Amino acid sequence: MSTPSPTPAQRRPNVLLLVTDDQGAWALGSKMPELHTPTLDRLQREGTTLERFFCASPVCSPARASLTTGRMPSAHGVHDWIRPEALARTGTPERPFDPDFLERAVGADSIAQMLSRDGYRCGMVGKWHIGSSDTPAPGFDYWWAHQLGGGPYYGAPTWAHDEVSGRPAVPAEPTTEPEYLTDAITRQSLDFLDRVGADDADSPFFLQVNWTAPHDPWFDGNHPEDLLALYDDTDFPSVPDPELHPWFKAEAFARSVADRHSGLAGYCAAISGVDRSISALLEDLERRGLLEDTIVVFTADNGFSCGHHGIWGKGNGTFPLNFWEPSITVPFIVRWPERIAAAAVDERPASAVDLFETIAELTGATPLEDPLRAGRSLAPRLLGGAPATPEESPEAAGAADAPEDAVVIHDEYGANRMLRTERWKLVLRREGPTELYDLQEDPGEERDLSADPAHAAVLDELSGALEDWFARRSTPALSGWDSTVDGNGQTAPVG
Repeated sequence: MSTPSPTPAQRRPNVLLLVTDDQGAWALGSKMPELHTPTLDRLQREGTTLERFFCASPVCSPARASLTTGRMPSAHGVHDWIRPEALARTGTPERPFDPDFLERAVGADSIAQMLSRDGYRCGMVGKWHIGSSDTPAPGFDYWWAHQLGGGPYYGAPTWAHDEVSGRPAVPAEPTTEPEYLTDAITRQSLDFLDRVGADDADSPFFLQVNWTAPHDPWFDGNHPEDLLALYDDTDFPSVPDPELHPWFKAEAFARSVADRHSGLAGYCAAISGVDRSISALLEDLERRGLLEDTIVVFTADNGFSCGHHGIWGKGNGTFPLNFWEPSITVPFIVRWPERIAAAAVDERPASAVDLFETIAELTGATPLEDPLRAGRSLAPRLLGGAPATPEESPEAAGAADAPEDAVVIHDEYGANRMLRTERWKLVLRREGPTELYDLQEDPGEERDLSADPAHAAVLDELSGALEDWFARRSTPALSGWDSTVDGNGQTAPVG
C-alpha cells in the first residue's frame, strides 16, 4: 500500500538559503536608493528584515563555516580564506581541507547533514569555499560547485557535472563555465528543483545557492552590459567617500579607488544579477505551487566596504585586520507567508551562528548535540515577535548598564576578537592595537577610547567578558588566538 501524500498542514517547509559573497548590509535598496534590486525589495515587503545581522568573521571561509555549523572559528578551525593550493582534491598533504573535514576533524554537525537526516533532499550550487569542492560535502545529494573561492565571472573554474546523477563526475574533472556565472548558478539551481519535482515531490528540499557575486572582479567585461547600464546615470550619492584610512591596504583595490564610479557600478551590477537570479527561482517555485511552503532566507557571508570607513574591502582590507560595522554587518531577510510577518523590520542584533538553530526550530529537524555551537534560535522572534532570547547575563555581557534582554555579538579573525554590546564595541588583538568605541556617542567608530583612563574600568570589564565567552565556545587545538593568520589566506586547518 502506498503512503498517502502529506497534507499542506503536515508538510515540512522547504528551505531556500540564498547567500551572496561580500555584500554589506548597506547594499540593499532600502538603504541604497540607487541600487536596482526589485526582487530583494519584494522579499523585504513580503518578509522580515533583521536590520542588524552580524557575520561571525569578516572574511569568507570562516564566516561560511560558522554559518553552516553554528560554531565560531575557534571551534571549527577555519580562520582565514582558504587559498587555492589548499582546495586541490586532496588538500595539503599534512592537513587536508577535505569536503568533510568539518565533520571528520572537529565533529561539527551542519545544516545540510541535519536536514538530510530528517528526510530533506539537499542541494548546493555555487561557491563552497569551506574545503575542497570536487565531491559533495556531507548531507548534500546534489552538488554543482565552483572550484575555488572567486575568480572571473566568465570562464569560471567549476567541476564537471554529471547530468544524470546531479553530482560531480567521478573522478572529478575540472572545467570552466562559459556562461555568466550568476546565470549558470541560476540554471543549476533550477535543475535541482526539476529533479526534486520529478523524483520525490512529497519530500521537502533544502537548496543552498551560493553566488560569488558581488565579490570582485568588477572591471574588464566581467558583468553584462545591461546590468552595468543600470548605473550609468548615478554617482552613488548614498555611498560615503571619505579620506582613505591609514590602515587601508590600497594596493588591493587601487583601480576602484582611482575609478570609483566603475568600481561601484560593477559591484552593484553583480548584485542586480543576483536579484534577477532570485526572481527566476521564486517564479519557478510559484509555478510549482511550492513558494508558500518554502522558507526563503537571504543573507551574505561577510560585510564589505566600498569607501565606507575609508577603505575598500572587508576584514582583511586593512592591517591590522578590522571589525568595523561595514565589515561585519550583512543583509538578512526571511520570507515565509502567514508564519513570518511581512514588511517587518527587526532592529535587535543577531548573529550568523544563530542560523543553524533557527532552521532547526523552523523545520522541526533535530540537530546533534554540540556544546560548542554558539548561536540561539531566532524562530521565536521571527514567528511571534517575542523578545530576543538573552545570549548572556549583563555580567557576562561585560557592561554594567546592559539590559536583561541584551544580545551580545562576537566576531573573530585569527588572533583578533571582538565583543559588541548595544553601547560598546571592544576589539582585542594578541599583538595589538586594542580598540574601544562608544557606539551611542560615536556610531562611526572614529574615536578609539581604549587608552582613555576614564574608560579603563569598561575596558577591563569587557575584556574579561570577551575572554570568558571564547573560553567556553572554543577549543585550544582549534583556537585562532595563537595562530599566525594575517589576512593573506590559510592552507590548512588550525590545530
